[in-house]
Amino acid sequence: MMYGLLERDFYYIKKALDKFSEIDQAILFGSRALGNYKKGSDIDLAIVGDDISDKTMADLYEWLNDIYPLPYMIDLQNYNSITNENLKNHIDTCGKELYQKQEDSRP
Repeated sequence: MMYGLLERDFYYIKKALDKFSEIDQAILFGSRALGNYKKGSDIDLAIVGDDISDKTMADLYEWLNDIYPLPYMIDLQNYNSITNENLKNHIDTCGKELYQKQEDSRP
């Protein structure tokens, strides 16, 4: 059970992220990335991509927190919009890549 999450949790997170072509990467940060999470700790995700709008973030939030049966609250941050340098540094140094968009390899 990596980061205190079940395979089912990873499945739904990836399924939600795959819905948005503008999302390139999702980075897990906070207590789950550090390994000091507790039962019921939320999931902190930094969402990376060049054209991520507020609507994308709101729609992703809805998929992860309202539509899919994930047992944890998921907190999202648009990585490119983070102004807190301490938070950005934490994500850069302690974050764990949870998702990387798969490029279409067809010609």
